[in-house]
Amino acid sequence: MSLLKEPDLGTPAVPGEATVELTVDGVVVAVAPGTSVLRAAAEAGIDIPKLCATDSLKAFGSCRLCVVEIDGARGTPASCTTPVRPGMVVHTQTSKLERLRRGVMELYISDHPLDCLTCSANGDCELQDMSGVVGLREVRYGFDGENHLDASTDRSNPYFDFDSSKCIVCSRCVRACDEIQGTFALTIEGRGFGSRVSAGTAADNFLSSECVSCGACVQACPTATLQERSVVELGMPTRTVITTCAYCGVGCSFKAELRGDELVRMVPYKDGGANEGHSCVKGRFAFGYASHPDRVLTPRLRESITDEWREVSWEEAISFTARRLREIQAEHGQGAIGAITSSRCTNEEVYVVQKMVRAAFGNNNVDTCARVCHSPTGYGLSQAFGTSAGTQDFASVAEADVVLLIGANPTDAHPVFASRLKQQLRRGAQLIVVDPRRIELVRSPHVEARHHLQLAPGTNVAVVNAMAHVVVTEGLVNDEFVAQRCEGFDEWATFIARPENSPEAVQEITGVPAAELREAARLYATAGNAAIYYGLGVTEHSQGSTMVMGMANLAMATGNIGRPGVGVNPLRGQNNVQGSCDMGSFPHELPGYRHVADDDVRSVYEHLWGVPLLDEPGLRIPNMFDSALDGSFRALFVQGEDIAQSDPNTTHVHAALKALDLLVVQDLFVNETAKFAHVLLPGTSFLEKDGTFTNAERRINRVRPVQPARTGKQEWQIVCEIAQAMGYPMHYESAAQVMDEIALTTPTFAGVSFEMLDRVGSVQWPCNAAAPNGTPIMHVDSFVRGRGRFNRTDYVPTQERSTRRFPLILTTGRILSQYNVGAQTRRTGNVAWHPEDVLEIHPHDAEVRGIHDGDTVTLASRVGQTTMRAQLSDRMPVGVCYTTFHHPESGANVVTTEHSDWATNCPEYKVTAVQVTPASATATAAAEAERPALPVAIVKD
Repeated sequence: MSLLKEPDLGTPAVPGEATVELTVDGVVVAVAPGTSVLRAAAEAGIDIPKLCATDSLKAFGSCRLCVVEIDGARGTPASCTTPVRPGMVVHTQTSKLERLRRGVMELYISDHPLDCLTCSANGDCELQDMSGVVGLREVRYGFDGENHLDASTDRSNPYFDFDSSKCIVCSRCVRACDEIQGTFALTIEGRGFGSRVSAGTAADNFLSSECVSCGACVQACPTATLQERSVVELGMPTRTVITTCAYCGVGCSFKAELRGDELVRMVPYKDGGANEGHSCVKGRFAFGYASHPDRVLTPRLRESITDEWREVSWEEAISFTARRLREIQAEHGQGAIGAITSSRCTNEEVYVVQKMVRAAFGNNNVDTCARVCHSPTGYGLSQAFGTSAGTQDFASVAEADVVLLIGANPTDAHPVFASRLKQQLRRGAQLIVVDPRRIELVRSPHVEARHHLQLAPGTNVAVVNAMAHVVVTEGLVNDEFVAQRCEGFDEWATFIARPENSPEAVQEITGVPAAELREAARLYATAGNAAIYYGLGVTEHSQGSTMVMGMANLAMATGNIGRPGVGVNPLRGQNNVQGSCDMGSFPHELPGYRHVADDDVRSVYEHLWGVPLLDEPGLRIPNMFDSALDGSFRALFVQGEDIAQSDPNTTHVHAALKALDLLVVQDLFVNETAKFAHVLLPGTSFLEKDGTFTNAERRINRVRPVQPARTGKQEWQIVCEIAQAMGYPMHYESAAQVMDEIALTTPTFAGVSFEMLDRVGSVQWPCNAAAPNGTPIMHVDSFVRGRGRFNRTDYVPTQERSTRRFPLILTTGRILSQYNVGAQTRRTGNVAWHPEDVLEIHPHDAEVRGIHDGDTVTLASRVGQTTMRAQLSDRMPVGVCYTTFHHPESGANVVTTEHSDWATNCPEYKVTAVQVTPASATATAAAEAERPALPVAIVKD
């Protein structure tokens, strides 16, 4: 489509019925009480000139351009800050107003560079537009007096410039940082003529400030003061494609704005259901990897992983892959091959891979990266509620009175949701953080948690049991909810009320003071609306599934399910990890979380696909690795996952991959896994995909191709052609046709189609005849399984414990600027913030080891070791250290072990016994040689 300019009604919408009637320039309009005159006029189709006003920010009233005359009122009030009244008569175009507006514009223009024809914002500048609207033809004040025309330009940020000579000090950037992002990185410094936007640091530049580069200020700026560098270099975009971000599980909608076929910028879409016009640094700016020279665009083959790659045609690559898969099955059996689907690919691409495995391979050896992140979510929520997904939409947090945040760091991993959460906390909601590390939300200049339960890693279940113990023993159970909607409560309550589950009994285990835990439990239980949000700090444990059930127990016991502001909500790590699970990527489940042993479900697919399906679950990812080493599993197709870097106990994974007779990798780059591959099939970036992603709130969003596939084929086409070359007929005309098959066979997707999504924007499953518009909130009147089930959650200590040899506990996480294994973000300007993984270690632990800030250290566990720089930090308690896993040079998963969740085999990334020592001179030199020559990271505590 042509460039999409979304309407701006001047001030935010006010909820409520349109009961106030007024007249604007002779037009009668009805709006909700509290609506501004500016917005009422806009809704009547009358545009009032404005500069400081925008409908994403509260009214400010500084530019004096939106003045109006109102019958019976004195003066010329600003329409943005004037609320409507019944019977009000407003005039927006009078000779007096015209004179006032021209005078205001003269003042602005007299201190503004007159370089419109060469300005990067030419054609997209509100100051330029308003000059035309008010009829400005001359500037009487001249340009010889004091001005800001020689003010400097801040080019420190890798993505945008701040040209202060063009700033009109409208405060929109400052307000956006406050009201939308919630970071408060910007301020107005000085007064009167000396007023200026400041980043508030000694260096006074964006890069060294608290700015998180979300882009809200750039989007809010009405001039070229804050401008994307890509616009400066490429020119103003001319057309728009609406699509979905391919980073975290928030699933933000974006306007991809292009000039011809070249992507100029990504702008958050105001109508996006998940993000409502906001974004983070990754989605907004870090899309350059799609055109990075490292992209693999032609298929590659080699007989041995010691051979050099050979570029081949698609026909040869597909024929070779299919032939080798058939040969391996003929020699080693039908179950000797399998596949791993990607949580970064579309639903349609994932669906065809699991179909290829089941119909063409003839087995159930398919798994997904959710195995190593949120598989306990699927198991635990299914046991308690009957479905494997979160209960709320993101907007629900705006109605929460108390938020219990467990094992999640949303400001780094899910920043757009974190902005919603911070705004709600500033409105008065209370926050309880359960985390071994002091995350930003525990305390920052504008947000502070009521409680931080800084537990010992691996003791989540003991903490949630103790909270439930307080609820049960202090009479805080919602008896009516439990009686009407749940089962198994009495048995569970008897268990949870035992003395060994009390806060006092578990205090020594968890390290959490009993009194504070009791206060936190009471706060959660007595809130009007209490919501649980959690992340991988819950699931990536040996008791991950138990903990998910424990949180479900707590929510049911207090009646915090089935309405806005409550629920149990997983913050999913990748853009389509929910969708990859929905599509049947687990070895025991067909699409829609239906077990392969269910004859009725299997018959649906057998009839449609024309082949019999196995009723026994296939191999999970850890089983595939073990079987590869014992010789019974010989070939693996890996779709868009870097298992050689992301999976635990890297040495074990590498050995398994080396043991394979055939490894096929479908990806954008030669990643760590591709180093063990025999076939490398180039993948498509999200900018080239046509399909859907499903985010953490079950929202199905369209992913539209912004550019043609640079490889010449869509990923789903490649998979279909491999299946056909193996002898199984598998063909679709389009991705839309794949979704039609998904809807035909999967009850929760029954009402979904590309046509429907293109019409309504997005929808949250279940979407079917019973819920044609989707389901924002689950379990409103009853649970999917009928009654919610309380499950016993015994605390079982992890087998991974500190020892004299390995006395510290390592836990892992993410950082804002990088994503997963970094294959995408490391190939963008985001390396300016995080060029390498570092080890956060408590100053006490560092001192006793002779380690100083910035030293290269050796991090060792019983399974491996690596080197990285140390960063002294008191965010963790003594005895606990922390790192990320974004860079292959450090390879943090070399040290993580084989321990995993008892129900799902999700690895226990969050608890590894380690030792940290100063690195030898040789190791330090080697580490320095591997580090890229990049800017020093700016680490904010």
